[in-house]
Amino acid sequence: MSGAEHPRSGIGRRVAARRVQLGLSREEVALRAGSAPGYIQYLEEQAATPGTGFLLRLAEALETTAVALADGTGGLPPGVGRGILHPELVELSPAQCWTLLGTHGVGRVAVTTREGPAILPVNYLVARGEVAFRTSSEALPAGAEGTEVAFEADHIDEAFSRGWSVLLVGEAHAVTEPGAVRELAERAHGTPWADDGRDLWVALTPHRVGGRRLEVRHGDDEPVRDA
Repeated sequence: MSGAEHPRSGIGRRVAARRVQLGLSREEVALRAGSAPGYIQYLEEQAATPGTGFLLRLAEALETTAVALADGTGGLPPGVGRGILHPELVELSPAQCWTLLGTHGVGRVAVTTREGPAILPVNYLVARGEVAFRTSSEALPAGAEGTEVAFEADHIDEAFSRGWSVLLVGEAHAVTEPGAVRELAERAHGTPWADDGRDLWVALTPHRVGGRRLEVRHGDDEPVRDA
């Protein structure tokens, strides 16, 4: 109907809300995303459907994820998005696993407690072929010391339906030598997210390193590899 207001899309509402939350103008968002302010206005006010490439740039400009902008599930666990056709699971070599782990990040350590098995998130760093994390002697992750544990880290990209997972299995031990403790503290990227007097370093020496990566094929083309 002529002169009628177009309904705003869910993406438009979420873009506008996130922009206001960050205190950004449309001009600032456009500059960050490599777009025109007029298109940001159009996206917010009309029933627009941006392409995947622009949505990814816009998500980065708004310091969020494409999934959160596209369907509002950014606060939900990974995996709520739709799967894709013809996925391929590829085994990763140990070298590829260490590369994906990088130098630091957030992973999960599986330990056995009095109440049973527990899986706990930890800030980790990679040093000398080991994964080390900082905890306190009273915290559950400290229970890993002197036992065989599993450590897992992964990355899920729901916008492109791909990702990877790395699993390490080995014995955990407390790091007590002053020089080694100092080296780990110097290499740590900030403090643990749960920073409540966590000064005990635990390192995992893996005897098994493995992982898998989900690759996506477009028809008969070559797979699109995750970074």
